[in-house]
This record gives sequence, structure tokens and C-alpha cells, in this order.
Amino acid sequence: MRHRLLACALALILPWSAQANPALQAVIDANLDQIERPSRQTVGPLVDQIAATGPEGLAMLQAWADRSLGLTETGQVLIMDDDTATDAVTGDAVAGADPRMLRPNSGVRGVIEAALAAGALTDPDPARRAAALQSLERGAAPDQLPLLRAALDDPDPVLAARKARLERLLTIQHDPDSAARVAAIEEMAGDVGLDFRAALNPLLVTRAVVAPDTPPGANVARELTPGDAGLSREAALAQLVQQDLLQPPLSGADQRAALAANITDGAVAGVPVDQLSDQAARDRAYQALEAAGAVPPAATETEIQAALDASRFFEVYAEPDTAVTDAAKAAQIRAQVRLGAMTGIDLGLDALSLASIYFLAAIGLAVTFGVMRVINMAHGEFIMMGAYTAYTVQTVIADRTLSLVVALPLAFAVTALAGVVLYRLVIRHLANRPLETLLATFGVSIALQQLAKNIFGTQARPLTAPAWLEGSITVNDVIGISAIRVAIFVLALLFLGLFLFIMKRTRLGLEVRAVTQNPGMAASMGINPDRIAMMTFGLGSGIAGIAGVAIGLFAQVTSEIGQQYIVQSFMTVVVGGVGNIWGTLAGATLIGGLSKVIEFMNPANTLAAQTFMILFIIIFIQFRPRGIIPQRGRAAEA
Repeated sequence: MRHRLLACALALILPWSAQANPALQAVIDANLDQIERPSRQTVGPLVDQIAATGPEGLAMLQAWADRSLGLTETGQVLIMDDDTATDAVTGDAVAGADPRMLRPNSGVRGVIEAALAAGALTDPDPARRAAALQSLERGAAPDQLPLLRAALDDPDPVLAARKARLERLLTIQHDPDSAARVAAIEEMAGDVGLDFRAALNPLLVTRAVVAPDTPPGANVARELTPGDAGLSREAALAQLVQQDLLQPPLSGADQRAALAANITDGAVAGVPVDQLSDQAARDRAYQALEAAGAVPPAATETEIQAALDASRFFEVYAEPDTAVTDAAKAAQIRAQVRLGAMTGIDLGLDALSLASIYFLAAIGLAVTFGVMRVINMAHGEFIMMGAYTAYTVQTVIADRTLSLVVALPLAFAVTALAGVVLYRLVIRHLANRPLETLLATFGVSIALQQLAKNIFGTQARPLTAPAWLEGSITVNDVIGISAIRVAIFVLALLFLGLFLFIMKRTRLGLEVRAVTQNPGMAASMGINPDRIAMMTFGLGSGIAGIAGVAIGLFAQVTSEIGQQYIVQSFMTVVVGGVGNIWGTLAGATLIGGLSKVIEFMNPANTLAAQTFMILFIIIFIQFRPRGIIPQRGRAAEA
């Protein structure tokens, strides 16, 4: 279809007398055999000539690459589009044509497509220039480097930057001028892009060479000694055998078996049996048997040692230019150093992201445990309720952004109300009875999970993030973080600020701090500890609901979603310091960072990572039982 559109456009724009392209016709007439039977090695100049004839030539090349080019018995070249035939030179429709279709192989098509891509680098359409550049980025031939350099001046700054980078990479790979290649490598030194590292790797590939002396003209990377770390004795022998400098080595067991099978009159090949305890005598006997054709050829220990003494082993660069390999080695070292630093930064970002999730999940638990000394085993189910609330809102409100805006406060309200109900029905009746409270909330946890399964089923429910939270923020090929993780980090900071404001600047915060420090004295001042405990429990539960919305954006929403974070929440509170918001933040940061470090060191075994984390927590508590930032005053003594 695109060939027919091009032909129609040419027919409308140009008068009939100008439609014929004599230059293209001349190229076709002079190279008809090559067009009919092209070769990958020789078709390049012909393709360039056709491309230089103008739009008609480019249309012919596109049809040729698409295998929609036909050739009649009279030598007329036709562009076929379904049942419609168009003359490639004039653009005229040809009725009743029955051409023989040309089927170039993949190598010829690659040459044609590369020429089309190079020609499109200067196309007025930015989309075509971008497509052509992308084609060259996938793989460019050395002869396309001058075409790219001629098209570096691009009005689009993004495309201009991509062209300049590709030109440097192709210079490193294909430029015949050593100085130009070295300059390009030095200019990009320290770059951690995958394309740059991929361009350096072939320059530093080595091959093993065995020779009596240093190979003349070779770019030697290093000389190896058999038996060292870089070259084992077995590997050296394998190289000698591969290069026909040594027969396959003879093992001691095979040698003894061969000698034993050829004992005649108390001797083997003239060597008395009583002398065969000596290795040199055994070697002489075997060599004599080998010369007589009694045993298969093999290298004895004496021959092996002689071959090793007469040979030197080298690693030789495939790139012959020493200046290029020196520059490539220096650039690779800089890239590795920078890559290590950026990997550390990326790991730190992942750790901060995980710490913000743990902080959101644990802050509500820290509030309730700090004020009430209640171990709420149903805290994970409040996280689950928040996630399911967001999912329900999303099924009602199609707009993802609006549904998220509605879900956040609604999840807080729903879970805060559930927390108040749990407090009024269960927690308040078990005051100062921690074991009974733990068992009761554990039962509530199981009941809430089963209730969620009855309502929503056992299948995971998707909670889709808005479009502006999709994708990731990418700095380079190494550093990147998903937009959802960034949003959760910001949300954690907002809640930290909100919590500090409530605790430091409001009457509720003052009363909470008073009840935390001394419940009896607070009651004597007219503060109702039971009401404060209920409101605190509701606040902590509401924050857990907000955490559920955030976690549901990147995790599957199931009835067990809260259980995946309850252990980390308790560890965060205990390690940070019970009842201290700054301690919770420090604990989340420590646990998140250690989790990512352990995963980085042992990425294939997540169970081992969790085990090491628990062991660390146990050891940490032995030395600092009150946490990183312990609570002070009477509250700490309670």
C-alpha cells in the first residue's frame, strides 16, 4: 500500500513528461543481472546508486527489501502491491503484468534497509529520522559512518544528541583512523551506558596464543605462566594439543597399563622391568613402543615438560592497535568505578523506598504500642482493609487519579472506624493483660482475613495506579526508581510531618503525650485516658489503612497482603524504639537498608535474606534492648 501511495503522489505532483527517471532507468539497464541475482558482497555500490536517483529509487529499494519488486521478461522493474503493478521508473500503472518476483536474501535486504535508514537521516519528517536512527542503533555498517556524520546537524536537539552519541560509538567500532578512535573513547570515558560498554568489550577480547617467542606485531595483553592463577597446567596442555604442538597427554594409569601389556622376557621395549619404577625409564619404554606402533601416540611426561619449556603462552587482543586497547582499558576501569558508585546509589534509592513502605506500615503500630502497650496482631488486617477500600473505590470511579484521591481519606476513615470498634469491643476490656490482648487480636486477624475472602474471594485483585504514576524515573542505565515508589516516599514524609504536627502542635497531641508519660497524672488533670487511648488506636489504624492503599499500588491485593508486612512492622518498632516516631523512622531505615544489602549480596535466596535479617535483629536487641532511640522518662519505665 505504501508503494502505491508513493506512486500516486508522484503522479499527482509531477507532469507525465517528468515522471520518468532517466537516471534510475540507466542504473537498472546497466545492472540488470545484479538486480536479478544480487550478492551481499557486491550489492552495496548498486544500492547506493539507486538511492541517489531520488524518490523513485528509494521507493524501488523499499519494495526490493519488502520482496515486492518484480522483473518482467523485457527487463521492466515493477513495484507490486497486491494485484496492482507500478513501473518503478515512471510510476505508471501496468495492466496485465506477470513479473517474476525478486526474493533477495537476508544479507542483501540488510544492505538495502541500512541504505534506506541512512538516507532517511536527513528526511524532513522527524518521525522518519528517528526511525532511521533507531535502525542504525540496532546495527550499522562501517560504510554508514560517513552518512551519519553528514547528518549530525539535526534541528531536533534530542535527535541531534542521539546522532552525536551514535557517531562516537561507530567511530570507536569502525573508524580506520586510530587517533579518531582513541579520541572518541577518551571523550566517552566514564560513561556507564550499555551501548558504550558494548562498544568497548570487543576491543578488549583476547585469544590464547602459544609460540616459542613473542608473536611479532601482536597486541599482547599479558604473558601467562602454566600453573599460575590465569593459566592452569591442564589448560596450557590443552592449548598445546589444540595447536598440534603436543600429542594428547598420557595418564599414569594408561602408561602403566600399556607397559604391563608389552612385557617380553622381563623387559618392555628393551627396558628391564626392574627399572620401570623410574618415570624417565617408563617414558623411554613407552616412546620405544610408540615408535614400533605397539601403542597409540601420546605425550609422555618427559615430552610434556619439553613442550612446556619450549613454549610461551600469551593473551593477545583481537584489536591490533595498542593505543586503542590502552584507551579502552582506561575507559573501562573508569566506567566500572562509576558503575559501582551508581549501583550503590541505586541500591540506596531502593533501600529508601523500602524503608518508606516499612515506615508507613509501622507508624500506626508504633502509635498504639507506644501509648497503650498493646500488641495488635490485627494491624496487618488494617493494611488489608485499606487496600481493599482503594480497590472498591476504583471499581466505582473509573478515573484512576480521582479514585486515588477519594480512596486515601476513605481508607483512613474506614480503618480508623474499624480500629475504634476493635478498641471498644475488645482492647479496652483487656487492659494491662498483654497476653490475652495478643491472643484476642490474633483471633480478630484470622476472622478479618476470612471475612475478606468471603467478600472479595481468594483471587488477587488489581489496584491500578494512575498514568502519571506508571513507569519510572530513570537517570541512566543503572539508576532508576519507579514513580510509585517515589510517591510512597513522599507520602511517608507527609505523614511524618502530619504526625509531628499533631503530636507537637495540637491539644490531642498534648493529651496523648501526657497519657503516654503518666496516665494517672493525666487523669487527675481532667484528661480521659480511655478516650485518648481510643482516639490513638483509631489514628494508628487509619494510618495503617493509608499504608494499605500505598502498598496495594505495587503489590497484589489479597487477604494476606497485611501479613507480608506485619513482621517487618514489629521489627521496625522494636529496633527503632517503642513509642518514638523518630525511632520508628530510624528502624525502618535500618531494616530497609539491611534488607536491600542482604538481597544484593544473595539475590537468589530470599528466604536466606529474611533469616539473616531476623538473626541481625536478635543480635541487635541483645546489645540495645530499648532500640536505636529509646523512650525517656516515666513512659520508658512503665
